[in-house]
Amino acid sequence: MKSQQETSALRAASDSLFYSVSSTFQPSLLLCSDMSLYSFGIEPLSCHAWNKDRTQIAVSPNNNVVNIYEKKGKDWMKIHELTEHSGRITGVDWAPESNRIVTCASDRNAYVWSLKDGVWKPTLVLVRINRAATCVKWSPLENKFALGSGARLISVCYFEKENDWWLSKHIKKPMCSTVLSLDWHPNNILLAAGSADLHCRVFSAYIKDIEEKPGPTPWGSKMPFGEVMLELKDCGGWVHGVSFSPSGDQLAWVAHNSSISVVDAAQGKEVTQLTTDHLPLLSVLFVSPTEIVAAGHNCCPYQFTYKGPGALEFVKKLDIPKQTSKGSMSAMQHFRNLDKKATEEDSNELNTLHQNSIMQLCIVSGEKGKVEKFSSVSLDGAVGIWTFKH
Repeated sequence: MKSQQETSALRAASDSLFYSVSSTFQPSLLLCSDMSLYSFGIEPLSCHAWNKDRTQIAVSPNNNVVNIYEKKGKDWMKIHELTEHSGRITGVDWAPESNRIVTCASDRNAYVWSLKDGVWKPTLVLVRINRAATCVKWSPLENKFALGSGARLISVCYFEKENDWWLSKHIKKPMCSTVLSLDWHPNNILLAAGSADLHCRVFSAYIKDIEEKPGPTPWGSKMPFGEVMLELKDCGGWVHGVSFSPSGDQLAWVAHNSSISVVDAAQGKEVTQLTTDHLPLLSVLFVSPTEIVAAGHNCCPYQFTYKGPGALEFVKKLDIPKQTSKGSMSAMQHFRNLDKKATEEDSNELNTLHQNSIMQLCIVSGEKGKVEKFSSVSLDGAVGIWTFKH
């Protein structure tokens, strides 16, 4: 049996090696031609956004800072830090055409960031909420953005040129709990929201001061601000993610009961639900008119297909199991296993690209009608990039 002094020395050596390895930037780990992994440290990543040409990425390591990295060769180098928030960042979105970043946090604030002379300058948004902000999303035309919060409302924010500030209008009723997810319809007017009151809704976010009156849609024709175009009750759990189809005629969402659902406005707003045997999904994304990708606590993305009411099916898992071997174990893991388990083996590593829950999916290349690549951020501190084959 090892003496107490030997055990302490071994633990110290293990911890020292762990921190020395974790503090260094890890390059891309290319597993196959269809997916790759980029590590951004040991802190969880809660949200991310890309610039227009996908050469830069904004990520938050689960604190009050947003780090902006730039792709240089095979590595990502940090070039900016956005540090205005005092609470944990809960949402970030990057407008491709105007090159503005919007962030929100648990400090009940939101900022719009503009790049001036090589420095990102923040502008405070008057969101007028008394609870934490939870998510944020630019509209397709980038003339407004929507912000969800724990205050049981959605702030639709727009820029007022006369006073040079960002104002907000509130959508309050009939929400009864925290807004967890948002997505814009392609027409720049309709807004989908999932919330913790087990409801999925579609609202009108039409602001007559900044845009023309919208035309009729399959969701409805009368669209004054805040109008409830659709309200789906008892979705089976918290609605973690929502996504409009490329045409905007369908809306997909994922709930905490491990289900994925689609409502089809072009087919009388008929709802099709599929309950999976996976852990709950947290994010959902239409990648073509009929194909959907969703991911969450199972640590890998899944593909689903929707071909009409009653025809929502699981297709496949979009991850290739990693081939592990005893010889590939790092020195750090070797020492940790000896110290904690008295064994050289490690049975805790998942056979997936990500080693923890996937929090968010984003488009990397291609249009929503035909996504070529998409990205995922995870609580394992990594960003995965996936090639979708149509």
